[in-house]
Amino acid sequence: MAERYVALLRGVNVVGKNKVPMKQLASLFEAAGCTRVQTYIATGNVVFRASKKLARAVPTTVPAAMEAQFGFGVAILLRSASHMRTLVEGNPFVAEGRDKALLHVMFLADAPGAVLIASLDANRSPGDEFRVLGQEAYLHLPRGVAESKLNNAFFDSKLRTVSTGRNWRTVNPAGNGGGVANWMTICAPAGWSGKVSSATRGSP
Repeated sequence: MAERYVALLRGVNVVGKNKVPMKQLASLFEAAGCTRVQTYIATGNVVFRASKKLARAVPTTVPAAMEAQFGFGVAILLRSASHMRTLVEGNPFVAEGRDKALLHVMFLADAPGAVLIASLDANRSPGDEFRVLGQEAYLHLPRGVAESKLNNAFFDSKLRTVSTGRNWRTVNPAGNGGGVANWMTICAPAGWSGKVSSATRGSP
């Protein structure tokens, strides 16, 4: 049975280095067997339907296809629709009333153990905060991403994983006119009344 997933690609751009047109990116997912494929903004977020078996293969098959077509491949992290909803509901900084404009999420390929989490330096980036819960690191960055040292390199090396970040506006549906978690419902059965701006691709 096909389920809904979001693929979070690391380091994909529409201009400059690692340039990938979104229509061509969607086509690669379709060629891999995914259906109802749709890209969400131009930062490497792809929503699709697939069986669990097919979805597990996407982080291998799609980067290989990208390598063949564009000359480079990127890491892909997968999240299910239910995982995304739980992620949105479980942001500790939202619960504390922090400014949502300053929030970000670092998606991790693996859920790190307690020992690795405890090894993270809480003062790595003074003024910034992080909480690692499951496969995500929630970030509060008052100085912004550009000034923060809580970056991919930090989490990749310390947690021995692969990460990719998104701001809370991209992830959170509440009050942002969309968001990956809410936007994933475009793949839901007929009757969903939400507004989307991108065209759905593939078979139902």
